[in-house]
Amino acid sequence: MNLEHWKTISSHYIYQSPFGNLRKDTCELPNGQIIHDYYVNEYSDWVNAVVVTKKKEIVLVKQYRHGTQSSFLEVPAGKPENNETLAEAIVREVKEETGFVSNLPPILLGEFYVNPATQNNRVYSFLITEAELVAEQELDDTEIIDVHTFDMKTMSRLIKTNEINHLFTVNAFNLSKEFLMT
Repeated sequence: MNLEHWKTISSHYIYQSPFGNLRKDTCELPNGQIIHDYYVNEYSDWVNAVVVTKKKEIVLVKQYRHGTQSSFLEVPAGKPENNETLAEAIVREVKEETGFVSNLPPILLGEFYVNPATQNNRVYSFLITEAELVAEQELDDTEIIDVHTFDMKTMSRLIKTNEINHLFTVNAFNLSKEFLMT
């Protein structure tokens, strides 16, 4: 079944910033109904990675997330800068946030829309294996990040007990199992 697209009658920005934009659209649905206040969050695409050390431990970062006013254990993540490829971006982000690097190229696990109802961006999940701690963190002024490592069994338990409840972390970890269990 091929669904008809909505028609955008008008569109304007409520605000724009380096972190993202909020756009207000007026849309006409295929049945003629008009939605006057449809808000779309525009963000850059993101990258994240399950990082596995040579000792077969998963590297996670713990950081505060103001949207929920909570701290989360999650996979390292960020967004491409300048003209970086997605793979270059995740390698840089992992090194900056954790100090871990690998001589092996990252493996793309998948590409997913974050929330297609109200956001325009995607997250690209990678797997980085054979990582070693070789550097100090190089954090941005707004980042306070603790680095943690867990074995696979503990990682699975933390997800099952909801101690890890960050959707993108759980998704990336589940996608990586196919590669890690072989």
